[in-house]
Amino acid sequence: MRPTLLITGGSGFLGKRLALALRDRYRVVLGSRNNKLNAAAQQMTACEVIPLDVSSIEAVRDAFVETRPSIVIHAAATKFVDLAEKQPMECVDVNVVGSQNVARVALEHGVDTVLGISTDKAAPPVRNTYGLSKALMERVFASCNQKNGKTRFLCVRYGNVAWSTGSVLCLWKKMHEKDGVIGTTGPEMRRFFFTVDEAVKLVTTGLDHAAELQGKVLSRHMKASLIRDILDVWVKHRGGRWEKIEGRPGERDDEFLIGELELPYTRETTYDGITHYVISFNEKAAAPLTRGLSSANTTRLTEEEILRIIDNPPPEEL
Repeated sequence: MRPTLLITGGSGFLGKRLALALRDRYRVVLGSRNNKLNAAAQQMTACEVIPLDVSSIEAVRDAFVETRPSIVIHAAATKFVDLAEKQPMECVDVNVVGSQNVARVALEHGVDTVLGISTDKAAPPVRNTYGLSKALMERVFASCNQKNGKTRFLCVRYGNVAWSTGSVLCLWKKMHEKDGVIGTTGPEMRRFFFTVDEAVKLVTTGLDHAAELQGKVLSRHMKASLIRDILDVWVKHRGGRWEKIEGRPGERDDEFLIGELELPYTRETTYDGITHYVISFNEKAAAPLTRGLSSANTTRLTEEEILRIIDNPPPEEL
């Protein structure tokens, strides 16, 4: 019998694609608080679904009792920066309390492995409530590692997943289709961009090396782009124009995958020919990084790579 893998936030953009990638290896169960989206996720992935609101510890307990997972991928989150600034209680309830609930119940049930999905916004210096909530999740998971002598906790950290629900590319597409004008809050900003296939691969790499990575955060080398450059490529190939609009609360010009304060605790390694970074919060690395990785100093996406990203939104339904 295949081991059971429970994905919280399983009806989301990443959750469904993780299910498609992992359903041959595991019995995958998708948990989400939105039953309409659960039904759509079940139809898309052919995986089981279950109602699951991570902000309620009893709902988490019910899901664990019913599914008895060996592995949990904790992808449930409220992730919009501006919404988290306006509604911080919701952000804390889901991203902090929800993560605590998953950790506590995983320890109670002796789950083998728990992997949390984090973000570059959690790297110091943290600029917004959303980033703070994810930084707390990383610390909670790292601190809970093997508290029961068994359950391994780890996290993966990455940048913007291209075409994820509600992301900037989706918003730009709607604006462009409406009147040919794309509004941007920060043409001078730089952002890491990551395909959903790369995001899934980072998660599977974390799971495959969980024994080595337990108690730590895994990231990897990613390319970035100036927002203006992406918009210029968009307009060059699709027409229309772009314009600057009013900014949103909580934004910053650059993102960080590895912050300066984390350098003494971060080592470099290679998986599948790709440079990865392993952060261990309270254990200094024998050969630490000497420079943080930010959207300002990383490799730039080429015009061809940008065009490949904007021309290939993943189909919502397969």
